[in-house]
Amino acid sequence: MSYFARSDELPAWVAALPDSWGSDWIKWGVRLSTVRPSEEEQARLPYISNEDIASWTGKLLNDDPKPTESEGRKFQIDDVLLNKLRPYLAKVYHADFDGVSSGELLCLRPSNTVMPRYLFYVLASKGFIDSIDAETFGSKMPRADWEIVGHQPLPLPPIETQRRIVQFLDEKTTRIDGLIEKKRALLERLKEKRQAMITRAVTKGLNPEVPMKPSGIDWLGDVPAHWEVLPLRRLARKVATGRTPPSSNVDYFTEGELNWFTPGDFENNIELHESGRRITPEAINDGVATLFPVGTIFLVGIGATLGKVAVNTAAGSANQQLNAILLESDNSPYFAAYFLHGFREAVRVTSNGNTLGILNQDGTKSIPMTRPPLSEQKDIVNHLTEHDRQGEIISQAVERSVDSLEGYRAALITAAVTGQIGGLQ
Repeated sequence: MSYFARSDELPAWVAALPDSWGSDWIKWGVRLSTVRPSEEEQARLPYISNEDIASWTGKLLNDDPKPTESEGRKFQIDDVLLNKLRPYLAKVYHADFDGVSSGELLCLRPSNTVMPRYLFYVLASKGFIDSIDAETFGSKMPRADWEIVGHQPLPLPPIETQRRIVQFLDEKTTRIDGLIEKKRALLERLKEKRQAMITRAVTKGLNPEVPMKPSGIDWLGDVPAHWEVLPLRRLARKVATGRTPPSSNVDYFTEGELNWFTPGDFENNIELHESGRRITPEAINDGVATLFPVGTIFLVGIGATLGKVAVNTAAGSANQQLNAILLESDNSPYFAAYFLHGFREAVRVTSNGNTLGILNQDGTKSIPMTRPPLSEQKDIVNHLTEHDRQGEIISQAVERSVDSLEGYRAALITAAVTGQIGGLQ
């Protein structure tokens, strides 16, 4: 039987359960376990955090979790762990071993009326995740707690029905996840193929018959005999660093018209088009930001994305984390950008700093670059941009297919745990 008096007490995702199903608040069908491990257990049991759990699928990203000294809660086989920090990430794990979990994971132990695997699918359903996400507190790092989770509805079909649902979803999601994994592997292969093509084109050219010569640089290898290898300072008329206008002056950012690029605006493309934030011409006029012309190469000079590179397609500005490279007129900015992209790891090595690498102006100027004749640079750029265009078409089609499969997977789980699939009831 249902323990809810009126259907309007229920979120929409569980408002139409089969008449033969029961329902209850999660707090009545599940117990929150808060047991701390002993010192011996802390030293012996594997530890997992919310970062170890894949979103939506419930798979462990860490194949071999180890014990740590981090405090947490003890969990056991068939407990279900639910991430309470940013619950929209949908990190839910059905434990198949005993261990210790971080404090950001709620350890839920189902009663004998709820199959653990069925509980996992309920908690991993989009309807449930959306429901608790709507009640989170905290703006920067939204979170849910047991009070929120415990007051969510739990559809309760008979145990035999739960067993059929679990078997159905295990089979279906395994098949879907396999397809998604293959498509993501294809995307990785496309990226690798692109990287290899760029690297070869900017070091060997397009004509395999031309004579070669040693470049004198190990990671460059041989280059066409008629090419030059020069430090970037010999190709550039200017290398500068962007700036950030004072945030205290809102006039510099309000209704901004000019692109103001930061590392967050870089993806895998060779061009920059739109920035996440914009600045006003007033920031340029007041000398607190620099306007760089079309064709400027922006190179990320610090942090995790160090070495990312792209060419701006409209006059714009950048913050201090970007190095701006303006080449002499007899050099193609796109060829140089492709070169820097192809050898991003080598660029990263030239940075100074241990934990947080920094590539300053001097380091940027010292990067060795290949320099074919300008006409050949343009031919190589045309070849690579056409390959990029074709590759993007394929990649977008694969990504749409992945999105479709993920949407189907989510809909299937919600339908199954709410009794909307015939033959499972």
